[in-house]
Amino acid sequence: MTEAKAPTKVLVVDDSPFNRRFIAEGFAGVPEVQVVAKAADGQEALDLTFLHRPDVITLDLEMPRMDGFTFLRILMARLPTPVIIVSSYSQRENVFKALELGAVDFVTKPDFTQLQDAPEVRDSLVQKVLALRSRASGPAVAAGPSSTAALSGRLPTAAPLSTPLAPAEDYVAPKKLVVIGASTGGPSALLNLFSVLTTASRAAFAIAQHMPDKFTRTFSERLDKRGPMRVREAQGGETLAMHESLVCPGKRNLELVRENGVLRGIVKMPESEDRYVPSVDRLFTSAAKFGGKDLIAVVLTGMGDDGLVGARAVKEAGGLVIVESQESAVVFGMPGVVHKAGLADHVLPLRQIGPLLVSETR
Repeated sequence: MTEAKAPTKVLVVDDSPFNRRFIAEGFAGVPEVQVVAKAADGQEALDLTFLHRPDVITLDLEMPRMDGFTFLRILMARLPTPVIIVSSYSQRENVFKALELGAVDFVTKPDFTQLQDAPEVRDSLVQKVLALRSRASGPAVAAGPSSTAALSGRLPTAAPLSTPLAPAEDYVAPKKLVVIGASTGGPSALLNLFSVLTTASRAAFAIAQHMPDKFTRTFSERLDKRGPMRVREAQGGETLAMHESLVCPGKRNLELVRENGVLRGIVKMPESEDRYVPSVDRLFTSAAKFGGKDLIAVVLTGMGDDGLVGARAVKEAGGLVIVESQESAVVFGMPGVVHKAGLADHVLPLRQIGPLLVSETR
């Protein structure tokens, strides 16, 4: 008989008693998770971490005595533990600072003036903790759209107009096109990846990262500062030249087209059949229509199977498929299903993907 796996131990850290209770109650009906302790500041959290050795920590950033940043620095130096940031939209810059310090992912605190948001936040947090639980026992493949519904929020009812822009006179077409998809754990992985890219890479990049819409612009700005690639949140219609990158905005899909040798990003509303938004499959599939052997698809950490259909389209078009290995992936769901389907040309830890991309796109 197979021995039952012990519940995942969670430490909840937040200076608000209401928020601590709200987060802890979200796990009450989840037998795979046990909240072992709650802390009101970073110092108490450190003491409880060494006492209980939690498997996952949920962390607020603004706290008295010891804030979340100081806690993260000490934690990662002394007892590295997966940390999920729980923060408000207004603190999105701080969220990405925390990811750079070692947090694996984040969820947004609900607006308690709109309590209908609370179930989505709880669901998202539970899914991320369960995905981290599965990390030690093999690929995590979430069924259906639930793994990103809470991340993306409700689908809007109207689409913004995407007005094509004239290419700049100095537009330089990229030698290669790199399309990247990621979900849980993806923000920190992408920040690391873009820090090792160099101008030796003569590629353009496009990214579909499962992320709430109010965070994607700030995320693009953080990526832009990590290296020589110019990174923007896609607005729709802009050109994509060598050494440039587009990030799909939240609650939307990004597709690519090539017109008279010029690459453009097209921002579209999600369609009824889209199980994940932003959709990695839509980004990959659109690029496969014209990319051919000059197309590289990269599937990074994430739960679910978004990217599987797109990776198949890339392979059929003659492109290269790279997936992050289980060694470094926070969740081996998305890369795992592509690998299992036999579509991956390379299965590599994150630290090797950047150098390979530079080598393949010189």
